[in-house]
Amino acid sequence: MRIGLITDTHLPSLVRSLDELGPQVADCLRGVDLILHGGDVTAPSVLDWCSQFADVLVAEGNNDLFDHPSMARKQLLDIEGWRIGMAHELRPESRPIAELLRSSLDGEAVDILIGGDTHVERLEFRESTLLINSGSPILPHHLSTRLGCMGILDITRARVRAEIVVLGESPGLRNPCTPLTYELPAHALTRNGGGSAEAAR
Repeated sequence: MRIGLITDTHLPSLVRSLDELGPQVADCLRGVDLILHGGDVTAPSVLDWCSQFADVLVAEGNNDLFDHPSMARKQLLDIEGWRIGMAHELRPESRPIAELLRSSLDGEAVDILIGGDTHVERLEFRESTLLINSGSPILPHHLSTRLGCMGILDITRARVRAEIVVLGESPGLRNPCTPLTYELPAHALTRNGGGSAEAAR
């Protein structure tokens, strides 16, 4: 399964639609089977836009002052034998994974933990958990409106490959994001039999 990761869209702002940034956001989502939005959507129209590509699940952000059937404080799902959890705020993300799980997912154990809120991309494997923040496609690193980054998860029963996708440059505005990739075989997880994972960058 191919999953698109997006968070912190904060629309409308200087632009009213992600299309106004250019074709890059749509190109990243085209062909995915599911979209996970890490919160701070701020307008239901963003979810309508995302749904043209695939079904959407959302972790409610602190700026999401609306109701939507796809949105909840936390999202938990099982895909190809992998347990995925998503919540908007994980900060500080440097805390032990057990603390992150207690504060965001009521202690639920997961293989993959997805968050948002910081607008800064993060991809790392520690304490038997793959931690992903796909950053913001529109306000990267809390800079002004410009192209930022998103994420892609390719999941099979045997492995998961995570990627932070830098969307390109907006005219005259630097994109501060860093492309990252990580591939994790199922046997690397302690709860699946122990071992370690190697990062590929």
